[in-house]
Amino acid sequence: MLAKNTRIIDDTLLILTMAILAGCGLIYEYLLSHYAGRVLGVMESTIYTMIGLMIVSMGLGAFAARKVRSAYNGFVWLELIIALLGSSAILIIGGLIAVTQILPEIIANMFALPPDMKPQGGIFQQLSWLAFNSPYFFGVLLGFFIGMEIPLIARIREDIYQKHLANNLGTIYGADYIGAGIGAAIWVIFLLSIDISKAAALTASLNLIAGAVFILRYWSQLTWRKTFVALHLVLALIIGLMFNYGNQWLNQMNSLLYLDKVVHFDKTRYQQLTFTERHMGLEQNNIINFYLNGRLQFSSIDEHIYHDYLVAPVLAGSARHDNILIIGGGDGLALRDILKYSPKNISLIDLDGELIDIFKEPKEHVNPRLARQISQLNENSLQDERVTIYREDAFIAINALLKNKQVFDAIIVDLPDPSHPDLNKLYSVNFYARLKLLLAGDGLIAVQSTSPYHAKASFISIGKTMAAANYAHVEQYHDNVPSFGEWGWTIAAKTGASPLARLNKLSHLPVQHTWLNLALLKNAFIFPNDFYKDKDDIRVNTLGSHTIYQLHQQAWQDQQGLN
Repeated sequence: MLAKNTRIIDDTLLILTMAILAGCGLIYEYLLSHYAGRVLGVMESTIYTMIGLMIVSMGLGAFAARKVRSAYNGFVWLELIIALLGSSAILIIGGLIAVTQILPEIIANMFALPPDMKPQGGIFQQLSWLAFNSPYFFGVLLGFFIGMEIPLIARIREDIYQKHLANNLGTIYGADYIGAGIGAAIWVIFLLSIDISKAAALTASLNLIAGAVFILRYWSQLTWRKTFVALHLVLALIIGLMFNYGNQWLNQMNSLLYLDKVVHFDKTRYQQLTFTERHMGLEQNNIINFYLNGRLQFSSIDEHIYHDYLVAPVLAGSARHDNILIIGGGDGLALRDILKYSPKNISLIDLDGELIDIFKEPKEHVNPRLARQISQLNENSLQDERVTIYREDAFIAINALLKNKQVFDAIIVDLPDPSHPDLNKLYSVNFYARLKLLLAGDGLIAVQSTSPYHAKASFISIGKTMAAANYAHVEQYHDNVPSFGEWGWTIAAKTGASPLARLNKLSHLPVQHTWLNLALLKNAFIFPNDFYKDKDDIRVNTLGSHTIYQLHQQAWQDQQGLN
């Protein structure tokens, strides 16, 4: 009876261990995919590539497990290796990228080389490529060792029962699949919202605990007992340090990638937020730059140019300014300019509530110096009583506005570039058509439309997509924003005269803007010769097609020399 009870305890322990480790394995896939997507900027293909590589590597690991002589010793070594790799991979990747990015700068400074002679080609370019693709290397490595877990657990179960088990693999794979499902749920519900280094450390701690429990239970079966205990204690200390200081180390390494001093770094559930500061001397204000996932969103030195072009045409050409809708714009900068037109009500929809909090109540979230600068930039526009903020996904949130039959005199869409698959739907015919239903008959809608120079096909596709949503008139315009280069916007009228025709009737803009005047604005609608020559070959972005996302990613890869 005792032997039978002992086998039941062992079996329960092994199956539970397998389920937990399966969850850990899936979380490692998500961690590396998530981080690699942010590093490489090609989120969708990166995730699929990472998961595919790890699955293949797991298969190779399963074959390699046959070479392990002692399943008991092998399993403990395995959990030590996986815990070490899982907890440190992100930090190592961040360090490699930081070193390869600053190395040319260090060499240039050492030999007093001019900026145009900075060593960036040849071996430096190859090292940078290797660093940026190192997440795949760690994915293959982790996948290989994770793949060895199931065969070793299977051998241990049969050793305990002292016979071949007919349903051995079925039982283990059942635990594996269920554990993986639970791991996916933990990732979405909990780990996705915390620092990635903490998520890695927590996951690795489960591997370490599994190994420790295994040591205690099968002490007599092991031959490296003291070594295992010592390594577990050392690794526990390392994982504890990574949990407490990993994010700080990662931020410092990430800071090396920015030209200016990083003064605030934060991670929300949806994106990484980075503020940098450039000191301009005693008599000038410092320059504040704001980045999302490493991509510049605005610079205080010239954001007024971008926002003048985003706001002025649509409000100057609209008949009224009583009710305005903003999609995105959680930084409050477009809102600041809209308030100059004395609207009665403004609705702002932005998914990232944590981002909104930083720009609405900066004193509560960032250091006092940066808080003052943010308040000066957006003039505390998000605190205005006329503003109603919806912290929701705009694609879904506008359904409630349609249900309530709300109508807006002007709509401004100020979203990040479509660099992630989740943003693609906010550039679709479906989305623009539903926004059209919210627009007053004589109103205008303006859309941030990426760069007509660096992402020309994506820019043109946005215009064609809006036209496919049956707006009466769709026009595009552009100008240079120094921090971004050539930038573009799309403006459309639901009915009546075209936006440019309305602007041509004006003698001046109804509100004085910092940069923009009527003459500049009219000229912005003029494009170079043959700019739209290939327009017919560029596709419209329908819901689910990912056209805009793919065009934008293609342009980004071309600019980065990845193609």
